[in-house]
Amino acid sequence: MNGKILKDAVCSAAVTIEQKRKEIDELNVYPVPDGDTGTNMSMTMTAARRALSVLPDDTPIGEVAEKAASAMLRGARGNSGVILSLLFRGFAKGLAETEEADGQAIANAVEIGVQAAYKSVMKPTEGTILTVARMGAEQAQLTARENHDPVAVWEEICRAAAEALANTPEQLPILKKAGVVDAGGKGLLTIWEAMLAVFHGETPAEPVAEVRRKPETIAIGREDLEEEIKFTYCTEFIVEKKKDCPDAFKLRAYLETIGDCVVVVDDDEIIKVHVHTDNPGKALQKALEFGQFVNEPKPKIENMRIQHAGRIREAHNAAQDETYVRAEPEKQFGFVAVAAGEGLENMFKELGADCVVRGGQTMNPSTEDILRAIHATPAKNVFVLPNNKNIIMAAEQAVSLADRNVCVLQTRTIPQGLSALMAFDDSLDAEGNRIAMTRAFELVNTGQITFAARDSELEGHKIKQGEVLALENGKLSFTDKELNHAAYKLTKRLVSGETCFITIYYGENVEESTAEQLFEKVQEKFGEKIEVQLVSGGQPVYYYLIAAE
Repeated sequence: MNGKILKDAVCSAAVTIEQKRKEIDELNVYPVPDGDTGTNMSMTMTAARRALSVLPDDTPIGEVAEKAASAMLRGARGNSGVILSLLFRGFAKGLAETEEADGQAIANAVEIGVQAAYKSVMKPTEGTILTVARMGAEQAQLTARENHDPVAVWEEICRAAAEALANTPEQLPILKKAGVVDAGGKGLLTIWEAMLAVFHGETPAEPVAEVRRKPETIAIGREDLEEEIKFTYCTEFIVEKKKDCPDAFKLRAYLETIGDCVVVVDDDEIIKVHVHTDNPGKALQKALEFGQFVNEPKPKIENMRIQHAGRIREAHNAAQDETYVRAEPEKQFGFVAVAAGEGLENMFKELGADCVVRGGQTMNPSTEDILRAIHATPAKNVFVLPNNKNIIMAAEQAVSLADRNVCVLQTRTIPQGLSALMAFDDSLDAEGNRIAMTRAFELVNTGQITFAARDSELEGHKIKQGEVLALENGKLSFTDKELNHAAYKLTKRLVSGETCFITIYYGENVEESTAEQLFEKVQEKFGEKIEVQLVSGGQPVYYYLIAAE
């Protein structure tokens, strides 16, 4: 197997999982609207496809694997995306400095990837993407002992992975109750099978939707970046007219048949031409009927599609740089928090956060996003507050990439992150603050009120799409029909005899008057003994975030 085959396989897999991401998203057991496995794995693979698209076809397989792994590490989103990136990181290590790979090399590389992924998870759970990957790797080793054909080895990887995926409901009762297989495992199998198709010689999948789509993701107010390119080559030249030169109008008429944006300037001695065309050779050949090309300036042919892509990248980088300007460490401590919602973002900034990465549920930031924010924080020691369990692993991947000391606190909710930040003590060193901030956020009980994104059955609850969901410290507590009734009931469950503060953060889809009604009811119940506060968080997805401290 050579580099071109692997490059085509990874790029094709990225397109395939993007096409199937919704199908994989729907396998998520929790009906809570979130970033979802398929979406996160797709975005992680897309980072690899972009990096590989510029590599020459003769690039060695080891370098292809390294480029893909590096891009996925930085582009990893969500826990599933991070695990996927680690599988490819180990795979790349196994193929390091390799021109081509046989079946045994492939089997070894896959096994190294699985080992790396298992090491990254503190308490690996069987019946997940890890199991699917491990079973595939074990079968690869067995097959490679007798057959060194890399395609045969990959066939067996996919077969064993498919069997392992089908068995995940037997390993995780929650999957069996929901009647689904593991979403992460399904995503991995989708990627591996798409790669196998290319190994078999099938044409790599192409991102059809991208061919004529304008770059909507780069919203920077530049009309020139959203132009539609009909012809590839911008062609310019000057012809010194011959004695019996035909009328230049004939040249213009011909150029109109093979392109657009035609400009023909007919002077006494020269003809100056500009045209956009897919056939610059034909334009030049026709021009010879009118005279000879001048030496200065020389004819110029430029690929506008490559230029256009470069301008988009530059604009994207400029937009990123405006958000996160790299800063040299000047102070001792700094903070990066992840949050979504104007009110919440402002609170983190008021409490001392240097950078707030916009993200959270449904919009997990990548490792690269978090790394940029770290480098924009002018501090020697940077504390990162992920504030979502599905962002912690991506944040941890940034630690080894950063040029300063980084500590990722395991904050799983916004209230935990705010409490941790408030507990910072400038008189303590980095380790002392890590301990103090961790103790502070661990004392926070968090309630979340959201809605069911789909029908489901979970932990004994039959859930219908659109129902109000009440989550207590990340676990489903109950469902309800009425928003404020659910929020009030959940608040009562969160409060204990040690509770001193209750803070209610209402989201972007809750009217202020509705939130005030809830506040008054909670104040009436607990106000004599507990301080109650209402804050406009503006957060998406969650109607209410409730903190009991």
